[in-house]
Amino acid sequence: MGVQTWPADCSQDDMLAVLAADGAVIVANLIDADQVKEMVDQVTPYIDQTPMGRDDFSGRHTQRTGALVARTPACHDLILHPSILPTAKRFLKPFTDKILLHLTQTIHINPGNPAQPLHRDRLAWGTHIPQTIEPQFNTIWALTDFTKENGATRCVPGSHKWDWQQRAEPDQIVQAEMPAGSVFIYTGSVLHSGGENRSNTARMGLNLTYTLGWLRQEENQYLSCPPHIARTLDPELQDLLGYTQGNYALGYYSDPEAQHSESDILPPEMILGRMPTKGSSLASTTDDSVDFAAIEQI
Repeated sequence: MGVQTWPADCSQDDMLAVLAADGAVIVANLIDADQVKEMVDQVTPYIDQTPMGRDDFSGRHTQRTGALVARTPACHDLILHPSILPTAKRFLKPFTDKILLHLTQTIHINPGNPAQPLHRDRLAWGTHIPQTIEPQFNTIWALTDFTKENGATRCVPGSHKWDWQQRAEPDQIVQAEMPAGSVFIYTGSVLHSGGENRSNTARMGLNLTYTLGWLRQEENQYLSCPPHIARTLDPELQDLLGYTQGNYALGYYSDPEAQHSESDILPPEMILGRMPTKGSSLASTTDDSVDFAAIEQI
């Protein structure tokens, strides 16, 4: 069985049903050739300056380039894509009030790179999160065609339901072949890896992943996209980076160089020059959505 491929006009329910069953799905041709070219043109100068990986996992012939929110405006529309972001929120909703952007990275697999070891992305947090909690909704956008020859992502459909000690047999491993402009969506618990590039050209994918609002992000977004850059972005993208509170008393800050007349406990939005919208942050004790009785019982 390969990775199921659905058309660009498939519904959230379609994507979520396949993710529940298989842990992975392809949505074909979700962006057009102009959007692909814009992203490639913007990121290529940074890829050209990116060194190869230092070990077999990162890929000794693979370049991994991050800080894409700050570096490549073209990725903003993909992060906020109306078919992807609402689906990510629905997928993670059982375990969180808000979600965060976990990682932005192009993965440029050059000819001669062997297949990456199969792994689960959720192991960034070790095994401390119970298997009953799914912490990630992940995407890899194809910026070149993904083929078996050039290193299309390997995947083991259904392995998100396995015990973590179970190993995949060779006949259970498939590859996410798809044309440029398509997106491979997968959970944090499904076994996957970059494929071997046996071709004469590089395979370029854009890895954008989302996680629970109360977990630490793999890519430190506050350093990769600091406030002086983040203040220029769409507020929804600012929130995904983490410039908002994940819940009441989760993620506030105090200004070390100034005093504020009303409170020393400030919502992160203020560092960007805006106040949180109603319901988007629980920084204010006047927010009547806060269940103080529940907090006091903790």
